[in-house]
Amino acid sequence: MTTLVIGVDGGGTSTRCVVATDSGEVAGRGYGGGANALSAAAPGASLRSALREALGDLDPARVTAGVFGLAGADSARERAESIAVEAWRSAGLSGRPSVVPDMLVAFAGATDEPSGTVLIAGTGAVAARIEDRRIVRRADGYGWLLGDQGSGTWIGRRAVQAVLASLDGRAGPTALCGALLGDLMSGGVSGGAVHPEDAGTGPGEAPPGGTPIRWLVNTVHAGVAETGPSWLARLAPVVEAAAGAGDATAAEILREAARRLTGTVRSLGPCPGPLVLAGSLLTEPTLLAARVRAGLPGAVITARDGAAGAAALALHATGPPAGCTSGRDADARAAHRRLIRDGR
Repeated sequence: MTTLVIGVDGGGTSTRCVVATDSGEVAGRGYGGGANALSAAAPGASLRSALREALGDLDPARVTAGVFGLAGADSARERAESIAVEAWRSAGLSGRPSVVPDMLVAFAGATDEPSGTVLIAGTGAVAARIEDRRIVRRADGYGWLLGDQGSGTWIGRRAVQAVLASLDGRAGPTALCGALLGDLMSGGVSGGAVHPEDAGTGPGEAPPGGTPIRWLVNTVHAGVAETGPSWLARLAPVVEAAAGAGDATAAEILREAARRLTGTVRSLGPCPGPLVLAGSLLTEPTLLAARVRAGLPGAVITARDGAAGAAALALHATGPPAGCTSGRDADARAAHRRLIRDGR
């Protein structure tokens, strides 16, 4: 009977799960909401949903190992492990999964090299130096309140602050006023913009809450209260769009985000091995990604699938595929390459 391993990548806004065979073939996939132990509203429910979908009709008794890469695991280790173990057991799995920081599975999801550097910028932001598939040094990743500089949450918060400053007269006009308020009123991530002079109003109506400022403040507080600080990251695409259209305020927010992200990487010092960029802000063709790449020395690798990377780490922990006679590391790396090649 072919044995299986499970890999989970739980970020601030989404969770992905991969079930893989011992030879590196994907047997199942599952998805859920955010699973950041620090900021997600219901991380346990997200993990359970992703596990159930990925396992499907597969026999849980075939699973021999699992690795959960969870955002916030470094800062909230006990909570992250408790959430992971509860989700694991609820899926009918025996034993317990290994819980590691999300930057380790992001790195493993891009390369089978054991050492290098990774920079993640999505809902949160963190960089790490990795040696022999272990994190030996990290920078930032302290959550939205204390760090995550240059992240989607950071960008969203800066955008709201810029709009408020423009609306109350502390700063000059910015197209972010109409774009951000229009987006929030439409309920989308790229909704129709509202002209700055009419910001916060619908057709012939006063905005809910009376004024654009009050409405914006109430909306942001309500969003964060309902889904956690990661709610602010939904505004990052609005900033990207405004910067792309030439708005100076939005462009400066992205320039500052890029400076902070590249500074986070440089603080780790030189490190042999590849530099992996991970997270939606750096793996998509964004203005921020272009600025970050321009500010980093040498070539970089774009991450593929952190869940596949987590499953690959589980494969390294369990040994080579059954029936293989060559060296353990070579076989595990071959399975690793196959998994991250097909994992997306």
